[in-house]
Amino acid sequence: MISEELRKFALELAQASGELIRPHFSRGDLTVELKADRTIVTKADRDAERLMREMIDRRYPGHGILGEEFGTENANAEYVWVLDPIDGTVSFASGVPLFGTLIALCHHGEPVLGIIHQPILGELMVGDGTVTTLNDRRVHTRPTTRVEDSVLLCTDPKNVALHHDADRFYSLLSRTTTPRGWGDCYGYLMIASGRADIMCDPILNPWDIAALVPVIRGAGGVITDWEGRPPMNAHSIVAASTPELHSAVIAALNSGPAD
Repeated sequence: MISEELRKFALELAQASGELIRPHFSRGDLTVELKADRTIVTKADRDAERLMREMIDRRYPGHGILGEEFGTENANAEYVWVLDPIDGTVSFASGVPLFGTLIALCHHGEPVLGIIHQPILGELMVGDGTVTTLNDRRVHTRPTTRVEDSVLLCTDPKNVALHHDADRFYSLLSRTTTPRGWGDCYGYLMIASGRADIMCDPILNPWDIAALVPVIRGAGGVITDWEGRPPMNAHSIVAASTPELHSAVIAALNSGPAD
């Protein structure tokens, strides 16, 4: 169980990073750079992570940090903060508010607190694996149990063919009522708040995943990798609103020939 002091500090990180990011959104003069891995980054990404790292170092110098932009320090600490300052930089740079800041606190390698903060829409989601709230109101996943009744989200469908069986994925997609590309961390916020049912991400990094785990679980959902294995240390994610739906999705993605 996380202390109230650590929870309060995590909210301070979200508030401070959001205040830094907000003025950069939808600006015509925003400079976008291409990183070595062919993903994009902006000054807002780097400055927001730098700010959160400085705040952590001042308050909890013994804690570790893993961040997308500046790597790892003190990785073997009891507590490690996992930071993605702007998850969904493509949306951010395009003036689309389907991005967010991801903040996780891991204890002995397991995420015990996760935050998804959308500073433009003013949505702050906090999960601890037992309870998830959106702007201080408890939220739950939908009771959907059948693929045929579901809304499925995916950040970048073209990546499926690069990492998994695309035929099975598109067969699954065809069975849903509504497939949409409302992806990155905002898709998981939608799952946890009962606005969608399935989220499939074929390729992710640790800073993309850690905060999602306590958020989805706290809202009553199930989160694993593409094959149904534990999400931490994974490279893909499937989240669903109920255990029944999640089992159906995993079976569709992995077992037997595609329909």
